[in-house]
Amino acid sequence: MNIKLRLDEAESAPVIRLAEALNLKPEDVLYTALNRLMLQARDQAIQQEIRQTHRARDNNLPLWADTAGSVHNYEGLSPCEPEKSKYSV
Repeated sequence: MNIKLRLDEAESAPVIRLAEALNLKPEDVLYTALNRLMLQARDQAIQQEIRQTHRARDNNLPLWADTAGSVHNYEGLSPCEPEKSKYSV
């Protein structure tokens, strides 16, 4: 069985950057995230978070996503931010 995950550009870009920083594929990052989630999924708080994320996804980006539709300093390297932030992955 194959399960496909569709991400918006704002969601996929941080996953791709993290994978590249680790010399891995984006699938490796996603599998690790799923692995951690499944190990904690018996917790009622985690189950509630899954439900809330499901409901919110239509109208909101996750906190780890890039801001939709904006030019990012690490992409455009504006004069105000000539290099990537030390806090970015």
